[in-house]
Amino acid sequence: MVLDAAYTCHMSEESFRMSSHRPYLLRALVEWINDNGMTPHIMVDAGVPGVQVPASAVKDERVVLNIAERAVMRLHIDNDAVSFTARFSGVSFPVNVPITAVLAVYARETGQGMALPDDIPGTDGPEPHDDDTPPPTPPDPPQPSGKRPFLRVVK
Repeated sequence: MVLDAAYTCHMSEESFRMSSHRPYLLRALVEWINDNGMTPHIMVDAGVPGVQVPASAVKDERVVLNIAERAVMRLHIDNDAVSFTARFSGVSFPVNVPITAVLAVYARETGQGMALPDDIPGTDGPEPHDDDTPPPTPPDPPQPSGKRPFLRVVK
């Protein structure tokens, strides 16, 4: 399919707006951790509005939550939040964590995982610049050096 150049020039910036990539990364990493037989944990910024966790679990405005299926009930990760019910000191508590409050996801046993990156400009997440400032321009592509790329087999 060929797009008319006039059409592409008239497309607004809004037509390129994408949803946040953070919940997709979170779901993929939780699946990867589960597939490897490990225990997924999330680190949460408890100071973000909308975070519902027991105050006793919060330390230095952070809380680490075990989200393994054997530790929680009704785990649900959508594009807006992570929600489930878990027991804290023997008491059942409904937990809700906005995706923006999830700082990292990792396997308890190995520590492998990742800190979730901030949303990129042009997504539904928080914008790093105000409306009067134009979005940053992407860097220029690297210029060819004249040398051909090659692979070396190491034995």
